[in-house]
Amino acid sequence: MAVGSRPLVPSRLAPGALTGAHGPRRAATTTVGAYIALTKPQIIELLLVTTVPTMVLAAGGWPSTWLVVVTLIGGTLAAGGANAINMYIDRDIDRLMARTAHRPLVTGAVTPGRALLFAISLEVAAFVVLWAGANLLAAVLALSATAFYVGVYSLWLKRSSRQNIVIGGAAGAVPVLVGWAAVTGELSLAAWVLFAVICFWTPPHTWALAFRYADDYRAANVPMLPAVAPFPNVVRQMFVHTAAMVACTLWLIPVADLGWIYTVAAAAAGLVFLAATVWLGANPTPGASMRVFGFSITYVTLLFGALTLDVLVS
Repeated sequence: MAVGSRPLVPSRLAPGALTGAHGPRRAATTTVGAYIALTKPQIIELLLVTTVPTMVLAAGGWPSTWLVVVTLIGGTLAAGGANAINMYIDRDIDRLMARTAHRPLVTGAVTPGRALLFAISLEVAAFVVLWAGANLLAAVLALSATAFYVGVYSLWLKRSSRQNIVIGGAAGAVPVLVGWAAVTGELSLAAWVLFAVICFWTPPHTWALAFRYADDYRAANVPMLPAVAPFPNVVRQMFVHTAAMVACTLWLIPVADLGWIYTVAAAAAGLVFLAATVWLGANPTPGASMRVFGFSITYVTLLFGALTLDVLVS
């Protein structure tokens, strides 16, 4: 395939399949399953992977288990509500894309009105849980993430700018701030460095997936970068964002006084991620893009796992 203005030739999904973070997913077959699907649980799982390690770092050890549980519940409710609102907003374009055509609002498993009421209820519950169980700052941060995700990304940037995920993706980085605020009641430099790590991680992670489904985005007229820019340009931006992310992970070492466990993991995993973006540039195939996408998830798990281990051991 010649590398040009059409980045990749994506493969079409089999009828009835819905692709999630880890592969094809079937449409929900029960009412309860449909409401759960509205929250995009596979995405929530990834957000929570970053929250607990951040709380451990903020506490300088294992924080109150009760506080961890409350923060995870509140964070899950807030993220689930935001995802449900996003599905409510995107129900018109979801029916145009193969990988989203079996979402509950497209199939009619849940009506738009009920989905929106469900989403708002989750947000109210999240605010109450975090305020009562943690503190007001954590609750406000969680709600602000939803407001940014919905107002800035979903309603504005997603359909109007090829840099949509670069700016809008910041909403996905707020859980680390929520975790830090839940423990300390404030936000220090270390919290903002972790926020920057996730901000820079989000574009290459998202674009790697978007390479495979570029035709879906074109069909829905969503200007996700791999759908509207030449392949080499997108890979170049992926590399730049990845390099900035790695720089932030290393900056965290002196800021948070971290030890050799985190240092080795951050340096090694960062080099692999950089190499993966270069490799993708030399192998412009859907399979290669999905392998980079899969590694991006592994990367976050390894990085934050090493962060937790480093703090607990030291």
